[in-house]
Amino acid sequence: MILLGDQALALIRDIFDQPGLFADLPRIRKRIVAWGPEAKPVALEHSAVLVSEELLLQGIRPALRPNSDSDWTIFAARPLPAPVIEQRFGSRMAAAVPVTLKESSDPAACWIESLEHGWLFLVPGWLLSVGAPAATLLAESRVIGPEIQTVARSAGEFPCYARIASPLCAPGWLACGTAAMAFDPICGDGTAHAIREAILAAAVIRGLAKGGNVEELLGHYEARLTVGFRRHLSLCRQFYVSGGTGALWMAELDAIDRGIQWSDVKLAAHASFRYQLRGFELEAVR
Repeated sequence: MILLGDQALALIRDIFDQPGLFADLPRIRKRIVAWGPEAKPVALEHSAVLVSEELLLQGIRPALRPNSDSDWTIFAARPLPAPVIEQRFGSRMAAAVPVTLKESSDPAACWIESLEHGWLFLVPGWLLSVGAPAATLLAESRVIGPEIQTVARSAGEFPCYARIASPLCAPGWLACGTAAMAFDPICGDGTAHAIREAILAAAVIRGLAKGGNVEELLGHYEARLTVGFRRHLSLCRQFYVSGGTGALWMAELDAIDRGIQWSDVKLAAHASFRYQLRGFELEAVR
C-alpha cells in the first residue's frame, strides 16, 4: 500500500489531468508518532489517501502506444544497459505484513514507532516492519502492538535502503523511477519524486529532439536526479540520528553518510545548472 500525501496527490492529479482521482478512497487524517528511545506518542494532523500500487497504476497509466521510431529509451525498470552499477547505502530490509486492527483503533490514523532493532509503520490493513521481523519488533512495541488484533504471514521482504544507478543516463537511454533510484519509505516521497523524474526525462528527450547538446542535457539530468537523491538522504539522516542508539541505527546512519559523501563527489563537477524546467520544457539559463 502507498500513502499519498496531499502534495503528491495534487501533483499526480495535475499532471494526469484527473482532478477527482482517488477522491473516494479512505483518508488518513492523523499520524501518531513515537520516535526515539522511550519516546511518548504524539498525535499530529495528517492528510493522505491510502492506495494500492496496482490501483495507482491503473488510475494514471495512459492509453498510449509505444513509439518505436524514437532514438531514445526511458528505462523505468531493470535491467539497465551495461556497465551500470547500483550504489547501495544501507542493508536494512522491510517486510509488508497484513494485519487487522482492534475495534478501538482509529481507522483514519497511521502510526510510526522506532524501536531498538528497527521501526514499524502501521496503516489500516498493513504493517511495515523495517530492520527486524515483525514478530521481533511487535514484541518490543509499546504503541503499535496494542493497536493490532491479528497478524498474518508476511507478504514478502524487500530492501528499503536508499540506492541509485550510476550512471543514470547515456547516449540513447535514461533511467527513471525505480530503475534510477530507490528511496527509504521512512520519508514517503518516492512516488512524487518518480513523477518529477518522468517529467524531467521527457523534457530532456524533447530538448534532444530539438537539437540540444547531448552531453549538457544528459549532464543536467544526472545532476538533478543526484541532487534529489542527496536531499532524500539528508531527510533520512534526521530520522536515523534520532530513531535509536543501537547497532542497527548506527550502521544505517554510517551508510547514509557514505551516500551523502558519494553524492557530493558526483555533484562536484556541476557547479551550476545550465537548464531550468518551466512547465514541461527545459529552457537554457542565460
